[in-house]
This record gives sequence, C-alpha cells and structure tokens, in this order.
Amino acid sequence: MKRPSGRMPDQMRDVSLDMNVNKYAEGSCLAKFGDTHVLCLASVEERVPGWMRDTGRGWVTAEYGMLPRSTETRTGREAARGKQSGRTQEIQRLIGRSLRAVTDLEKLGEIQIKVDCDVIQADGGTRTASITGGYVALHAAMQKLVNLGVIDNVPLIDQVAAVSCGLYQGAAVLDLDYAEDSTAEADANFVFTGKGGIVEIQGTAEETAFCEAQFQELMELAKAGIQQLTVLQRQALKID
Repeated sequence: MKRPSGRMPDQMRDVSLDMNVNKYAEGSCLAKFGDTHVLCLASVEERVPGWMRDTGRGWVTAEYGMLPRSTETRTGREAARGKQSGRTQEIQRLIGRSLRAVTDLEKLGEIQIKVDCDVIQADGGTRTASITGGYVALHAAMQKLVNLGVIDNVPLIDQVAAVSCGLYQGAAVLDLDYAEDSTAEADANFVFTGKGGIVEIQGTAEETAFCEAQFQELMELAKAGIQQLTVLQRQALKID
C-alpha cells in the first residue's frame, strides 16, 4: 500500500498552529493540516444565552463554515441560500461539544465565548483541524480575560484535539487527506483530551464492515497523532 501523499501509515501531514492572525478577535489561530487550512477566531461576549442567565455559569459554542472557493469548484455561501446544511450544523455542534468538554463553565462565569471556524482551503479533515485550532484560539481568549482581570485563571481542565484515521487499501492510516478520505473503506474522527480521555469518536464503514481489531488499530494511530497535536498546541500557546 502506498499513500497518495507518499507518507508512512502512521505519519501525519505537516501541521502548524499559528496564533495572533487576527488583530480584533480575543483569540485566533490559523490551523494548517497539510493543504487543509482553517481560521479559528474566539470572540468574548459578556453575556450568556437567555436560558443560562443568572446561573453563574458561562458557555462555549462554535460556528463552522466553508468559504466558497475552499474546494476545487465554487460552492455557494449558505447565507445566500438562507439556511445551513445538515453537515455544517453537525460539525459546528461537534466543535462546540469538544471545547466544552474541557472547559470549567462555572469558573468561566457568565461569559460566552464563540469560536468561529472558517475553512479557507479544504483537503480532508476540516473538522479535526477546527477542533485542534479552536482549542488554541479558546485558550488565548481565556488568557486575555485573565490578563484583564476578568477571571482569575484560565478555566480549562485539559487540552482537546482531534484527528482522522481510516482504512485505505486495507491498511490503517493516520490523518486522511481528501484523496484518501474519498476512497477509504472506512474512516473515523477521534476527539481526545490531552490526558487521553475520549470526547467523541465518529466512525463509518464506507464499503464492508470493519472488525474490532481494525478499530483498535485506528484508535492507536489516533492516540499517537493527538499526542503530537497536543505538543504543538502547547508550543503555540507557550505553555509547559
């Protein structure tokens, strides 16, 4: 088996997490997983949704979108169509769930942070890049609140990152690009915390069902990939 990119089965694409790419957002990160580029911006609002008012707890949510020319052919803006696709809604809910899984909402206080993840260029794994970069943007926004004296400490209990794995030509491979994802026999997205806790796993057989042993192989690849991503997150944030 030879991967289209020439990578080894357990080799990720080149990943970079560049901070401070937007001068207005409280937190920003440009996440690049190979040719997949996602701009993640965290915005602080000193109010929470109505259903959370007077609870003393904060909220973290996300929005996701693909720019019209992020793919080979232009895709119309969802705003122009007047509604979001089911795919968009599913992905942004996943991002929000993932970020809330490592946030202490009580320590955040009655503050809402919205993380916008906009895909500039798509080559597979846009949701995993969004989660990984979204965490960096969220952490940066919270650190700004600490610096301003709004909260005492960054209210994050762990890191969170995500990576895709799949069965390509019968072999388990890490971090699928589009050429692999579009022809894989099975693919899965793994969202783990920095300490190895499972936040969410989305797995699908595209052709025939895959077995438990193959799933375990994908899981081990994902663990190794997420360890690499959490190191990159800490390096970007300049934290130990």
